[in-house]
This record gives sequence, C-alpha cells and structure tokens, in this order.
Amino acid sequence: MSVGLSKVPADGSGSVSAAESERSKFRKHFGRFDILFFLLCTIVSVDTIGTVASSGAEAFTWLIVLAIVFFVPSALLIAELGTAFAEEGGPYIWTSRAFGRLAGAVNNFLYWVTNPVWLGGTLSVSAVTAFTTFFNNGKDLSTPAFYVFTLLFVWVGVLAAILSFDIGKWIPTAGAWSRFVLLGLFTLTVVIYGIKHGLHGFGFGDFSPTYAGFVGLVPVLMFNYVGFELPNTAGDEMTDAQKDVPYGIFRAAGLSVLLYGLPILGILLVLPVKAVTGLGGFIDAIRQVFTVYGGSVAADGTVTLSGAGTILGGLAAVMFILTVLSSGVTWIMGSDRALAVSGYDGAAPRSLGVISERFGTPVRVNLLSGLVSTGVLILAHQLTSGNTGKLFGAVLGLAVSTTLVSYLGIFPALPVLRRKYPQADRVYRAPAAWPITIVLTLLILFATVQLLAPGAFYDWFGADFRPDGWTQGERVKYLLTEAVPLAVFILMGVVFWALGAPTRARAKAAAAAGAAGS
Repeated sequence: MSVGLSKVPADGSGSVSAAESERSKFRKHFGRFDILFFLLCTIVSVDTIGTVASSGAEAFTWLIVLAIVFFVPSALLIAELGTAFAEEGGPYIWTSRAFGRLAGAVNNFLYWVTNPVWLGGTLSVSAVTAFTTFFNNGKDLSTPAFYVFTLLFVWVGVLAAILSFDIGKWIPTAGAWSRFVLLGLFTLTVVIYGIKHGLHGFGFGDFSPTYAGFVGLVPVLMFNYVGFELPNTAGDEMTDAQKDVPYGIFRAAGLSVLLYGLPILGILLVLPVKAVTGLGGFIDAIRQVFTVYGGSVAADGTVTLSGAGTILGGLAAVMFILTVLSSGVTWIMGSDRALAVSGYDGAAPRSLGVISERFGTPVRVNLLSGLVSTGVLILAHQLTSGNTGKLFGAVLGLAVSTTLVSYLGIFPALPVLRRKYPQADRVYRAPAAWPITIVLTLLILFATVQLLAPGAFYDWFGADFRPDGWTQGERVKYLLTEAVPLAVFILMGVVFWALGAPTRARAKAAAAAGAAGS
C-alpha cells in the first residue's frame, strides 16, 4: 500500500473528513489498457506535428535527442511517483505534500488552466481546419458556422469529461485507435507516394542539430513529451495502480516516439520545408499523399482529390478530428480532477472540490473548463480577426508555457517525497533520482526562458530566433504577451489558495477537537 499522501495534510492539521467524503464517490473503472490508451491520447498530439516538421530535418534529430534526455527520464520519475503515491489528484498531491499547499495551489492552477485554453484554441482550430480542408474545398467557414463547429467540438469534449469514467473513457480508447489507423495509414501512403512520385530528398547534413533549432523546438517537443502523470489524477479510480501505471507508462513511451517520428519524417519527405506550416502542415501532407488513391497535384502545388482519394481523405479528416478531440478530453478529464482534489484539500475554493454522486466526476470543474474554453475561443477569434493561423500560434505558445512551468513543481517532488515519506511502498524505484530530477528541471527552466525571450543568453530575438510575424523592435512587446498571462495565472493560483483558507481552517478545528477528545 502507498503511504496515502492525500490523507497527510500539508500543514499537519490531521482532518480528512472533506477528502474522505468526496473520495467515496469515485468509482474504480480505470484498468491497465485504459491507462495505456489514456496515455497515448495524452502524449501523442497531432496538432503540433506540423509545428515540429516546419523546422526541417533537424526536427527529427531533436525529437530523438529529447526522447533520450527528457522523455525516458521523465517516464522513470513518474513511474515511481505514480505507484508509491497513487491517490486521486496525482501531481497536485505530490507537489503540495512536497512543498506545501501554496506551491501546490499555484502549480495546480497552471496545470489545469492550460487545458481549457488548449481545447478552446489550438485543438478546436485544428479540427475546423481539417474539416474545411477535406469537406469545404479549403474555404474558411463563415463566422456563424465557425462558432457552431468549434463550440460543438468544445462541449462534446466537456460532456465526455462529465460522464462517468466507465463511459467517458471510451473517447480516449477510440482516440488511441484513431491514432494507430491515421498515422499508420499516412505512413504507408507516404511509401506508396514515394514509389510513384519520388520524394523530397535531403542530405545527412540536413539532420545536423543547431542551437537555433534547439531553441525553437525544445519547448514544443517537451510539450509533446509531457503527460505521464495524467492518469494518476484519477488514482482512486484505478483498479491496480502499482501494477498498471508502470505498464502503461513504459509501453506508451515507446509507442509515442514511434507515432511522432514516422509522420514527422513523412511530412519532410513529401513537402518542402517552406511549405510546412504549424497549423496545416500535417493536414496538407495527408491531402497531398492521398492523391495516390485518386487526385492530382498541379504545378503550383494545388491538390485535388477524387474518387477513392476523396473518400479516404474524408476518413482521415474524421480520424484527425477524433484524435485532437480525444487529446483535449483526456487532459480535461485529468486536470479537472486535480483541481477538484485541491478544492476539497484546501488549496482552491471548496465549491470546486465537489464530486458528483451520479457520475463520480468533478462536474463543476468540468463546466468551468467548458466556460473558459468558450471564452478563449471567442476572445482569440475576435482578437485575430478570424485568422486561424494567428489564433493557432498565439494559443499554442500560451499553452506550452503554462504547461511547462507546472512541471517545475512536479519533477522536483520525487527526491523530496523520498526523504519525507521513506515508508511508502515503492514497487518501482527510479534510478538516479537526483540526477534525473536536476536534468529535467533545468531543461524545463531553459525551455520556459526561451518561450519568454527566444535566443536568451545568446542572441535574444536575433534573426535565427525571431518568432514568425515579429520584428526585433517588438522584443519587449513579445515578452509581455508571454509573461503577463503567465504572471496572471500564477496570481490566480495564489488567489485560489487564499480562497481555500476556510477549508484549511475547518480541518485544523476538527483536528484540534479530535485531539482534545482523545
């Protein structure tokens, strides 16, 4: 048995009544293969494949390097945390018990808020782009049609998160299989396309890593490579966490590298780098290679599908939309649970820490996520005047920065919890815990700084580091657009902690009464 961290108050107060009341509503539906499929939907996000591929052949090199120095070590670290401390709330519980509820509250707010922002921005725009590319001849939807499509996308995801886990988990399951089919079919079609039309060649030197490439790629690659901890946000709903968490993590790690590497290499083989965009890169590559089933590519690069190419292209678009939807659903399911746990643990408003008796899910937080997603979608669409490319880039940058910062609390928790709770039953023990923690934390710090000030420590905002659409004279403006929202989110975490004070006070009073009675 693990030590039961959710029952160990961060301030030593001793009361567990609120936690026990809410935890009793959870239902154990989360088995071994559910965890594996959940992780695949968590980690393999097809919306960022084009962004990575747009950096050229060296993107593949950095993909492999980061898999070795970041992805695998983080899998080892989370495998121990997820089995030794398997309570509901996962990363919130680890961070708050290692560093206190204030740190846990701030860290957990960042961990949570990323996901409704991501769902309402990046993912919904990716889905609508796939729809217009294959079903609307590449023409943008009218504003009313855009909102109908994207809001339906967002609220279907929220509904899936609200449903009891024995029903809602089928979205991640379907999403995992859609990844296998979509990415497998794309890879096979690239081979057929290459045999028929030839491929864009690149020399061995094109794979050579550069510092500028590292600065541009490391944040988004890390964003792709995080999420091993997410199933542990539903720790009390797992049937056997100590056996199933390592099984899911290590198998998902190998499959994820493969599912990222093959399509990125396929895009580079099919499209010239200058034609690859962050939003449409993967979708455009799918459309082009599917001409082998019916269709043509004009001299100016215009792609037209026909016959079987149209049918298979439509099928690919549906699988793409299901894939990005399942990514959003899994992260909403997990991060909403973590926020609910912090609510009944005294690190967020108690009103958010309520688990539905009917569904066994944090419905109030689910609805809050839906409202935030809707607000982000409408606000970003208005600020970018409906330019989906700008909307995609702006929201992706914000999602990446808030996500990565939250791991500054998660990764260092391992050695601290080893020291504070040596009695925990560690069925799996990560090797070299301190070196792994230091390397992972330094990489996260570096990536965060580069997101705020690209080229920092070397050539801040120089020609090799300048984000698309920005000039060197706008360096400070760019810094503020990234730093101000991050600072606001950190402040909101502090506010949530302050609003949790009554819950903490009641816990102390109950503990004092219990001590007096004994």
